[in-house]
Amino acid sequence: MSNELVIDVTPNEIVIALLSNKQLIELTREKSNLQFAVGDIYLGKVKKIMPGLNAAFIDVGYEKDAFLHYLDLGHQYRSLTKFLQQALAKNGRNLSISKMKLEADIDKNGKISEILKSGQHILVQVAKEPISTKGPRLCSEISIAGRNLVLMPFSDKVSISQKISSSEEKLRLKKLLQSIKPKNYGVIVRTVAEGKRVAALDQELRSLVEKWESSFEHIRDLNPPKLVLGEMDRTSAILRDILNSSFENIYINDANAAKDIKNYIESIAPEKSKIVKHITGDVPIFDQLGIDKQIKSSFGKTVSFKNGAYLIIEHTEAFHVVDVNSGNRSKAGNDQESNAVEVNLAAAEEIARQLRLRDMGGIIVVDFIDMHSAENRLKVFEKMKEIMGLDRTKHNILPLSKFGLMQITRQRVRPEMNVEIQETCPTCLGTGKITPAVLLTDQIEQTLKRLVDEQNDKKLTLKVHPFVAAYINKGIWKTLRRKWQSELGIKLSVREIPSYDMLVYKFFDKNNQEIDLL
Repeated sequence: MSNELVIDVTPNEIVIALLSNKQLIELTREKSNLQFAVGDIYLGKVKKIMPGLNAAFIDVGYEKDAFLHYLDLGHQYRSLTKFLQQALAKNGRNLSISKMKLEADIDKNGKISEILKSGQHILVQVAKEPISTKGPRLCSEISIAGRNLVLMPFSDKVSISQKISSSEEKLRLKKLLQSIKPKNYGVIVRTVAEGKRVAALDQELRSLVEKWESSFEHIRDLNPPKLVLGEMDRTSAILRDILNSSFENIYINDANAAKDIKNYIESIAPEKSKIVKHITGDVPIFDQLGIDKQIKSSFGKTVSFKNGAYLIIEHTEAFHVVDVNSGNRSKAGNDQESNAVEVNLAAAEEIARQLRLRDMGGIIVVDFIDMHSAENRLKVFEKMKEIMGLDRTKHNILPLSKFGLMQITRQRVRPEMNVEIQETCPTCLGTGKITPAVLLTDQIEQTLKRLVDEQNDKKLTLKVHPFVAAYINKGIWKTLRRKWQSELGIKLSVREIPSYDMLVYKFFDKNNQEIDLL
């Protein structure tokens, strides 16, 4: 398996595409002004206690108050509050958790009204980003993620990733971390730490502790609600969590961002720094590498996956429904049961990809093609578990019912990725009527003449759909492009942009800046 990352940097957002064996499996959009991301730590203020819900609403600066349930306070909430009070009093100077005496755990069956009061300051971490009409969901069991380790202040426990199969390696890592971790800090050892030496783990552990303690140095100057410690940007977080030896290339269209990513990779995996490649050119990076085409074919209500079979994906407020259809697929010599099993196994792979790609969360109900054999239903269930094992998001899968239904729950911490693939026609603006297509080249020529007269620019680039570009460049000597160049005394380049609508055309100046045609 080979993985690649394609990063499209624009002024307003960064779009990250993760490919496995050249197939798109994850798509992430990160706004330039992203706030309230999972992992951000805020100094908030308690706005309202809700005894009936055993929860509280916290002001962290979002337009809607964030939600904090009693069970998300964490066992060591009293120790966290004590530390926060000391930090506010001393302004973070000479403050160390290792020198603290931890308070007793809170009662797991307690009441939030006994712990929190309206108006008090509280340290919280974003557990779920704002979704739909809901504000962020919070917790007070703070954790700080690194590449190999996750630091858990106010705990002494060392936990090892269940994905590390070797019991000897688990024991080695547990003894190692117990010997080097500071007092009153817990640690979760991540899967990528397998085989790592003590020096690398010790260096990262010290860095995480310093990151935590230094964030409180000027906390008294903060007027809540304020961000205390932000999670790294989504691009770096993805690299931190998934970068491994299977990554072959990271393509990016921005020179500065490429340099930053290369420097970051050098700090976590120096041997992989050469895989970062800066892509240039007039054609958008997603068009150059075929990502845009995959996006258009992977989103929407209907998704084809193999030999005419397809999925119907419906979204409701409560859950998602996926219907598996064999379409017009038929194989001579195979009975109905065999065909159903084959389609369902292929569907399981595509469904797992769709869950990651769209970041679908909550309850997902899959209606597979009916299979009479319990053994075949088990085979599809095991296949789904195997494929979903690659998904980093927490999930749970139930076996198929006798009606062929499978229920999946998948943790939702961010809004679902939704790409609208049906486009409003830019030519008719949705009216359904357009000017005759045969006049398109006449329109382009008239616009070109106007630009030459108004701007006196002798070097222009015309970007159009590939079919239109082929027509303009048709021939060897007597092409429309050469005719326009000769008549107007200019140099004209024609570029093919597959993502453009058939009748859309845009002109760019010598600095590759789009010219306003209005």
